Amino acid sequence: MPLDKRPTIIASLSALLVALTACANSPTSKVLEQSFSPDSSLKDNPITFGQSSQNNTQNQTLAKLPADFPTEIPLYPEAQLQEVKQPTTSDNQDQVTVWTTAAPSNLVQSFYQKAFESNSWQIVSQPAFDDANSPLVARRNNLQVTVSVQPLTSLGVQTPSSSQTTGSRNAGDITKFLIQYSQDAEKAAVPQPGEPDFIGPVLPSEVANTSADTLDAKDSTQMKPAGSSVFTDINKAPADLRKYVEDLAALGVLMPDKSASKSNSAAGVAFEPNKNINRRQYVRWLVAANNQIYTNSPSKQIRLAAAEAQPAFQDVPRTDPDFPAIQGLAEAGLIPSPLSGDSTTVLFRPDAPLTRENLILWKVPLDTRQALPAASVDAVKQTWGFQDAARIDPKALRAVLADFQNGEQANIRRVFGYTALFQPKKTVTRAEATAAIWYFGTQGEGLSAKEALQLKGQQTQPSATPEPAQS
Repeated sequence: MPLDKRPTIIASLSALLVALTACANSPTSKVLEQSFSPDSSLKDNPITFGQSSQNNTQNQTLAKLPADFPTEIPLYPEAQLQEVKQPTTSDNQDQVTVWTTAAPSNLVQSFYQKAFESNSWQIVSQPAFDDANSPLVARRNNLQVTVSVQPLTSLGVQTPSSSQTTGSRNAGDITKFLIQYSQDAEKAAVPQPGEPDFIGPVLPSEVANTSADTLDAKDSTQMKPAGSSVFTDINKAPADLRKYVEDLAALGVLMPDKSASKSNSAAGVAFEPNKNINRRQYVRWLVAANNQIYTNSPSKQIRLAAAEAQPAFQDVPRTDPDFPAIQGLAEAGLIPSPLSGDSTTVLFRPDAPLTRENLILWKVPLDTRQALPAASVDAVKQTWGFQDAARIDPKALRAVLADFQNGEQANIRRVFGYTALFQPKKTVTRAEATAAIWYFGTQGEGLSAKEALQLKGQQTQPSATPEPAQS
């Protein structure tokens, strides 16, 4: 700056200070004072220069769980909810929630596998051995949950920048998983005679009009089905299983209500042989088949529970239409329950899909009619050669081993043929269930539905009229 201009600048500043001092109480001085005062809003909302407010914005925009989100669905610790997708059509009522976590995908998958198994969920489908990213499907009561776990980058989602990752984690460690759930309360109701989905023995008219509360267990065991039925889709059943469906239908075990469908009343109704069977329906068929095949052997029949019996399971009250059969099996010690010493088995989960291991566990005692042998994983591997023997529930291991001792009449051989994998948690179809209950007993000392039909036919044939004696 030129030296000759310094006196001028100093003089100007002095004049300004004098003016401000002289006008300290004037309105103009107040405006100047306020313009140089600090911003009070910064005290409550400080900003550090060089840092982003991205985290605060992200926390404010995270999605919230729906108000009706089932509390029984386990949530992965520290996972963040990113999105809630509503059903797109009336046919698909599944709710979908999208989550992210910094944990590897295998840990998330393992968490849900253990959480479902330890809380009495039925594993409907689980990831394949060669595909860890395939979905895990579990069901409890009327709630079905699908958990799809995959690395974030494999789903086409933008990978976080290096500034957003912590430590030395790779981008693939950031995991996105979907929890899809649906509650089919309307499907949980047990089909009754006259409804399209009803499958089971139909009571004679004189019994059907009687109140269930007035029937005792002895009368219930003497109920007879109303006859055989014609199904329109038996040809859809696997060829090796078709004869079992036909024999049990003719015996009356699979009898549907004839008024179920007006459009199919002339030709019959659909059996849906390849549809999964639930636990209550299998019990219904198991009891009906046993009592029909052993109709002439009262000592081998399953006694249905009385209407006043104390329920063994919390989810099968006296008002449940399948209470007599389910409670009857529990009182006979044929299914695990608190009555048999399994104090933790307080729920039966009647509407959950039936699995292979439960099919064998409930059926084999009715074949052997004696205590099941002690069993181990190694024993099952040596006999059956199952590669997945370690995945079989310890209670079912004994039944699986006892079934092997039944030779060619083993349920596993009849239902599933030759297999090196038992797949204990795999669901069972209706056709497979009929194959299991088609025969009761051991080799040489059993009885099939076909033989029961023949005996029934002989009993209904009129006896020959004796010729009068010649005088």
